[in-house]
Amino acid sequence: MHKNILTKFIMAMLIFFAVLPYGLSADAASTDVTRGDYVKALVEGLHTELGDGSKLTFTDVPKDLAPYVEKAVDLKLIKGTTATTFSPNDKVTRQQAFVISSRGLATTKAPLSVLDQFKDAKQIADTHKQDLANAVAANLLQGFADETIRPDEYVTAVQMKSIIERFVAEYQVPTSATTVDLQILGTTDIHTNLANYNYYLDAPSSTLGLANTATLIEQARTANPNTLLFDNGDLIQGTPLGSYKALESALKPGEVHPAIAALNALKYDGGTLGNHEFNYGLAFLDEVLNDAKYPVVNANTYDAKTKERMFTPYVIIDKEVVDNTGKKQILKVGVTGIVPPKIVEWDAIHLTGKVEMQDPVEAVKEVVPEMQKAGADVIVVLAHSGIGTAKAGVDTENVSYQISEIDGIDALITGHSHLTFPGDYKDLPNTDQAKGTINGVPTVMAGSYGSHLGVIDLTLEQKGSEWTVVDGKGEIRSIKQEGLKPSDTVLNAIKEAHEGTLTYIRRPVGETTAPIHSYFSMVQDDPSIQIVTQAQKWFIENELKGTADEKTPILSAGAPFKAGSRNNPADFTNIPVGPLAIKNMADIYVYDNTVSTIKVTGAQAVEWLEMAAGIFATIDPAKTEEQNIIDPEARSYNFDVLDGLTYQIDVTSPAKYDGGKLVNEKANRIKNVQYNGKPIDLKQEFIIVSNNYRVGGSYGATFKKADGSNVTNYAYENRQAIVDYILATKTINPAADNNWSFVPFPANTKVIYNSAKDAQKVIPAGSKIEYLGDTEGGFGKYLIK
Repeated sequence: MHKNILTKFIMAMLIFFAVLPYGLSADAASTDVTRGDYVKALVEGLHTELGDGSKLTFTDVPKDLAPYVEKAVDLKLIKGTTATTFSPNDKVTRQQAFVISSRGLATTKAPLSVLDQFKDAKQIADTHKQDLANAVAANLLQGFADETIRPDEYVTAVQMKSIIERFVAEYQVPTSATTVDLQILGTTDIHTNLANYNYYLDAPSSTLGLANTATLIEQARTANPNTLLFDNGDLIQGTPLGSYKALESALKPGEVHPAIAALNALKYDGGTLGNHEFNYGLAFLDEVLNDAKYPVVNANTYDAKTKERMFTPYVIIDKEVVDNTGKKQILKVGVTGIVPPKIVEWDAIHLTGKVEMQDPVEAVKEVVPEMQKAGADVIVVLAHSGIGTAKAGVDTENVSYQISEIDGIDALITGHSHLTFPGDYKDLPNTDQAKGTINGVPTVMAGSYGSHLGVIDLTLEQKGSEWTVVDGKGEIRSIKQEGLKPSDTVLNAIKEAHEGTLTYIRRPVGETTAPIHSYFSMVQDDPSIQIVTQAQKWFIENELKGTADEKTPILSAGAPFKAGSRNNPADFTNIPVGPLAIKNMADIYVYDNTVSTIKVTGAQAVEWLEMAAGIFATIDPAKTEEQNIIDPEARSYNFDVLDGLTYQIDVTSPAKYDGGKLVNEKANRIKNVQYNGKPIDLKQEFIIVSNNYRVGGSYGATFKKADGSNVTNYAYENRQAIVDYILATKTINPAADNNWSFVPFPANTKVIYNSAKDAQKVIPAGSKIEYLGDTEGGFGKYLIK
């Protein structure tokens, strides 16, 4: 509706409400009308074309009235009493009439204090005060001579007739609203997979790499130039390229990190930090970020000394767009980001005493109003956090669901968990997989390593001088498309670093006399874990020489990092007998963790094993149908083997821990624990050697002393310890020593484990593992006897 026409209409309404028409009888004035009567008469007076009422979301509107109510909604003359009810039989009050009027005003919010001039202002419903204040500020609502508004008086039939006559005389059907289709693209958890190249296999790959994702980005920008592009963190660590630029050919001042070079080349509009951005320390991170040509935001990381935020909490981006009429407009897009607070535990060696963390949900709650006050038309949250669960307070690591519940957020990009949305999280309440929303907020989680591109499409409508998001949806697009070619923009930006990495990973370090694979690392002792625990023990023995702990027994903890986790049938280690190179070390130990130790008792070591055993599902001995031995929600890297002890695991017993949390205090899966061939002394002291992630996470939180005196962190990578061990040993034998096994399964049970299809080729003769066939997800299915 044109503003002048609407103003005339509203003035007619207000004058009529303020003073009854001359000659109106008391009987006529007392005949009240309903909302249904009012809307039908109003629309009939317009003589406009009606629909069939099928678009209505209201469930209480009769079929004969539905077309009129639908048209009134289309013309933005009315709203419902709730999202699903119109209440057609309710009488129309004066304040409701003013609300209908003021909602069409092209004006900014007026202060509520303008209502103080009316004696009965307190009678106005809280939900209507802003609309009535806007009407007063526009000089549309002046009240009665006695300085009252009389908000609760009903509109009569005669008043309605006069209002509609005046309205129809001036009204013109409004032209189409001015709208903008804004596209928001998001990448997450790239982990230095920049080229379309698998450094572990030393071969090109079509299933990963920002170079592949960039092609999707270019396609999306071509389809809709009104596009913003953001990265959601975990960018600079994860492949040999990341290690090469951090440790081997370390980044120098003035040198642009290849990950930043790639994002600069693609003209990213912004980014946030993931937990792995802190793996190499704050000085390295500063050196990386100072060359970014886009803003990097984070709202929940604080300087431990100054108590000030360490990074820019949010930015307002002035984005030039083209609206539906072809006219250029400027949208103000507010962007903020968060990282899991556990970085101070995971990277304690770099962050202790330097960094403090705020709860991510509270941080977002703080900055959203600030962005709104700064004039943001659209608010985007970059949450380096898993979506988590609908239950608040479960943890602070995966809280994107709780962030989606915060008012004012228009788009949410998530990550950290390496899953997908839409796709995963189908059982969460208030999620719409088809539309890609959580609690009504368009949300994406674009997998990992560049596997997907997150795409959020928002529709904004101009209302006066302001823009409002009226609709939105989220989707992810996979790089697994026939004929997709990697982007030269990325490949050219990282060319030097990529070539240097290839030289680095091909460097020989030694030989292995036994194959190293992780195909069955979750169900039997495994060579890919054995080499890790051997190297860690060797490293710590050298470190402890000449100290008071030199003779303290060492238990070395290792976990299967590549075991088909997160539904990836290609995610396994497979190194044949023969030469070993740096690339093999990165395949064996994927993460840039650093060595950490924790001193525990024998009883705590057993508890450590109970925590690890939580990864297994509980096998029902009474069932004869197939049962998968792995909990589908479990992560392989959380399953620790403790070399130095021998023990068994009873999976028919319920788990004592779930995800590191105690769930059944009386449960007992760990059996027959021995040290040096004898039952373990529960009071004896041991040193467990592991990594900063494990000691800083749920395991460490359970066994760490309050003052941290039983924990030692080493500024030395676990992966480098493996390299040094092989260089010193030259020829290694990582064959598993079978220090653990399952308590024999009950007769007639069918315990199933999914591994790679190729795993059938390495099943030794006489093994308790039998290949059954392939699964729909690309895995092989194996019977564990």
